[in-house]
Amino acid sequence: MSIVNKLNKTVKEYIYIIFGASLVALSYNIFLLPAKLAAGGISGISTILFELYELSPALTQFIINLPIFIIGWFALGKDFSGKTLVGTFWVPFIIWLSEDIPLTVTNPILGAIYGGIVLGVGLGIVYKGNGSTGGTAAIAQVVKKFTGISSGYSQLIVDGIVVIGSIIVFNLELTLFALMTIYICSKAIDVVQLRTSSSKLILIISEEEEKIQSIIRDGIDRGLTKVRSVGGYSNKDKTMILCVAEQQEAVYLRKVLQQDEPNSFVVFINASEILGRGFSLDKYYGQKL
Repeated sequence: MSIVNKLNKTVKEYIYIIFGASLVALSYNIFLLPAKLAAGGISGISTILFELYELSPALTQFIINLPIFIIGWFALGKDFSGKTLVGTFWVPFIIWLSEDIPLTVTNPILGAIYGGIVLGVGLGIVYKGNGSTGGTAAIAQVVKKFTGISSGYSQLIVDGIVVIGSIIVFNLELTLFALMTIYICSKAIDVVQLRTSSSKLILIISEEEEKIQSIIRDGIDRGLTKVRSVGGYSNKDKTMILCVAEQQEAVYLRKVLQQDEPNSFVVFINASEILGRGFSLDKYYGQKL
């Protein structure tokens, strides 16, 4: 990779981190804090401390994240980078800037649903930039290194402590809404990271491989892969054709196959993320048509 491409990639990743961290901060000020949802992590701790002592959430998160970042830097070395630094401290900075934002949601149901979505999208974008917002994720990494406990289990323990504190300070109902926020957030992260989309992986088993190949190439202008196979019932040689297509292309292909090749065995599978020519790369080599 050339220096220019590396620089462009780095700049793009930092833009992802800053934009994603901004969404994380706004989700906190607009949804989570007004609705009193301590949805785990450092943000959950700051919500509890704000309810008890009216401490500034931005200042609380900055103060808590500072020693965590320093410990993580020494304990994990290269695993902590400038991207982690930006993500860790950009969140409390934006929380501070937007603390008087007039648009807020106090309804816990709406806060859990929409706060979880915005929080998850923000975190997903940060992760796409290979960054981190620090907090309990950093604590989990440190705990994993020195105890051998998995990162997921470590973070579950840390977040569990925050949730227990939420029950004591608020009530069971708000705690359940906070748990709902965590669940929705995790699903939103998956959508952003895996690009769960309308793309389909299409598996076609047929004895008419040339005809199927022609339909795919001429009908939807997609590439394909052929895998030689044997029918489990008939013991006849067959060809399994693999093809990835967008939603509209898959609908068209389904219609044509039903009309022209009704005896073909066809499976449509949701594809979470596609890397390669025609998806993450230009469809055509050296030109854009």
